[in-house]
Amino acid sequence: MYTGRYRTAYARDMTEFEKGPRGQRRGRGARERIVSASQQLFRDQGINRTGMNEVCAAAQVSKRTAYQHFASKDELVAEYLRRFDPDVMPGVFDRADLSPRERLLAAFAMPASTPLCPYIAAAVELHDPEHPASQYARDYKTAIAARLTETAREAGARNPEQLGEQLALLIDGAAARTRVLNHDSFPTAAAIAAVLIDNAIPAAPSEQSSDDRRAPGSAPVPIGG
Repeated sequence: MYTGRYRTAYARDMTEFEKGPRGQRRGRGARERIVSASQQLFRDQGINRTGMNEVCAAAQVSKRTAYQHFASKDELVAEYLRRFDPDVMPGVFDRADLSPRERLLAAFAMPASTPLCPYIAAAVELHDPEHPASQYARDYKTAIAARLTETAREAGARNPEQLGEQLALLIDGAAARTRVLNHDSFPTAAAIAAVLIDNAIPAAPSEQSSDDRRAPGSAPVPIGG
């Protein structure tokens, strides 16, 4: 057990051991710092505009240490995407307090500050369908559509696969339009989604009976204000 000045010296030596050239930190925790730095930089300025030198500086590691953890920038980009949302929007699809229909609509409740989907951004920047990150992007988008389809099935949709694909396309379109126009498009997308969902899910028996009792030729009651 180190005590007194020996413990102080030991702590100082370990601190120096974890530093690379010019005082840069390496060793324990370096991989997490590299990934964390890449998440911030790739999101803020894009993948192509971010070099490994910038990532290393932000993570406080040497390039040698960075390449010990990631053989290439491509490998780092793939890891960045792999970690972004591994459970596929659990804050939406795993909510037991919402009905299936409400969960479908909750997928559109995006804050105005939500950045462009990193999977779309990566696919646009990389232009390489064989890139590992492109595969992660395809897998994620497929998973989103699958979860929407599963939830649509729970909600009783006549064609859950079709509704799932429609909503997935609407989410991506709203995200891209929000980024390009710098204006929140998700409220409009949510309104469109509500129409798609209501058209895809058969009316409950009580609602159908109410429609049947409506006088011939009478106009339907408008939805919304």
